[in-house]
Amino acid sequence: MRQTFVDTTTALLADDPRTALVLADISAAAFEPAAARHPDRVLNVGIREQLMLGVAGGLALTGLRPIVHSYAPFLVERAYEQIKLDLDHQGVSAVLVSVGASYDRAAAGRTHLAPADVSLIDTLHDWTVHVPGHPDEVPALLRDAVAGDGPAYVRLSTLHNDRPLGGDGTLAVVRDAGPGAPLLVAVGPVRDAALAAVADLPVSVAYTHRPRPFDVAGLRALAGSEVILVEPYLAGTSSRVVSAALADRPHRLLALGVGRRDLRRYGSPEDHTRWHGLDAAGLRRSVTRFLEPALV
Repeated sequence: MRQTFVDTTTALLADDPRTALVLADISAAAFEPAAARHPDRVLNVGIREQLMLGVAGGLALTGLRPIVHSYAPFLVERAYEQIKLDLDHQGVSAVLVSVGASYDRAAAGRTHLAPADVSLIDTLHDWTVHVPGHPDEVPALLRDAVAGDGPAYVRLSTLHNDRPLGGDGTLAVVRDAGPGAPLLVAVGPVRDAALAAVADLPVSVAYTHRPRPFDVAGLRALAGSEVILVEPYLAGTSSRVVSAALADRPHRLLALGVGRRDLRRYGSPEDHTRWHGLDAAGLRRSVTRFLEPALV
């Protein structure tokens, strides 16, 4: 996904003179050719993430469409105040693009883990959040975000599904278990694991790569009395949206994702997926416990 982002952004810089790119050393080498061709619109501020967002806010005030890029904990957590003030409060927008989703760089330690990034973005006003599930989904999502005028966050990951699924982010049914069946909503790169987890269970599965704005109309059309939410970031991030959408009907909700407890462990992304119960086996255990009365 990261290389696809570099290629697409390089093309956007050449095609659209409104586009700018602001970096804080991360991926600077990959963008050296673009910086040489567009030195006035590719800016590397060094290891100063707060400044990176401040510069992006200034560029946006001049009418440019800045893309801002770094690791998720540096881009969203470290610079959250500047996102809030220099973009949100000023009424200007940018496209934030992160790598290192949740625990992708777990081998680098806690400084590189950021499972709460989408929850933080969710405290701001009217942001669009894209969580692609495959590298081939990235170009269209990024181009749409840059072509728009609103604030957007694109969350890239090293983990991905076996194949892309396009669309505009509305819920796409990838497994139909029939009317009234429990509905599992899988966000981004957890789709394949979710499908494997419920392969022989009477559970419908819907996919989205755009958790914000959440497809409320699609959820209401598909959901029965039981909803399972599987997100590749902090568990429960979209619970409030689902609960509000279904507030007028009785329902049960199981929200799965990255746990809130700090594991204080290194390991690989696959290790953390397993430790947080987001692999097929872990999801299977959680789903069957949740649905156990109906499955007996």
